[in-house]
Amino acid sequence: MTAVKLSIDYDAFEEGKRIETEIEQLSKSPEAAEVSSLTIGDWGQAYENSSEDAVQALVKHSASFPALRRLFIGEMGYEECEISWITQTDLSPLLPAYPELQSLTAQGGTNLRLSQLQHEKLEELIIITGGLGKNVLADIAAANLPNLQKLELYLGVDNYGFDGGLEDLYPLIAPGKFPKLTYLGLKNSEIQDEIAAALADAPILEQLETLDLSLGTLSDTGAEVLLASGKIKGLKLLNLSHHYMSDGMIQRWKNSGLPADVSDQQKSDDEDDWRYPSITE
Repeated sequence: MTAVKLSIDYDAFEEGKRIETEIEQLSKSPEAAEVSSLTIGDWGQAYENSSEDAVQALVKHSASFPALRRLFIGEMGYEECEISWITQTDLSPLLPAYPELQSLTAQGGTNLRLSQLQHEKLEELIIITGGLGKNVLADIAAANLPNLQKLELYLGVDNYGFDGGLEDLYPLIAPGKFPKLTYLGLKNSEIQDEIAAALADAPILEQLETLDLSLGTLSDTGAEVLLASGKIKGLKLLNLSHHYMSDGMIQRWKNSGLPADVSDQQKSDDEDDWRYPSITE
């Protein structure tokens, strides 16, 4: 099996290189049938050009990639394009085109949609943004993913596109929504305390092995509710890393014997208590 990344830098794009051509050329190569993991990086000035051409090309040439199991759309560093500038498109046409796909990751929330999110075998869905729109949360809430085992959402902040609230997250944790889910990540959020409180005694904890609330603005307020929950005792890992908990609260977690990652303590602005998720730009 083969892992491949396709990417077009600024100069190559200016010279006429296009991502759809790269995908077509790969589809005609001898290794195409062995590609199990495909990463689409910068498709060329992603701050103003969407991923639509890449998606259409991947759908068009899907028959050439029978072994594809992992697909990442938008893997690029800030020097190529800031995460909040990455322009996506509706990725749902990829799912029927790749019925054996097991993992789908997308980075960048601008214009992102998953409007018809249905797949029998998808096990992992990861969305990395500096701000995830509630329309995408609604897409995921309406999804039919009976085999989903990992859902990891970087929620971000309102300045970069997060326009939802707890009411948009509750459908994702409804009993029976994702019956095989064992990893839930609702992370990188400016409302991490509220999310922690909503999840502390949620029935979904009974099926989870990992609850990931990392990279956000969790403080003693949210941590206190989690620490008092009886349901978190069944977790194999509670990831709270990158947080704003006090030294005293960190010690309480360490003394609890619970499998909590409380590393990467952050310090808020003492005067105004400004707290920031890890990825906002």
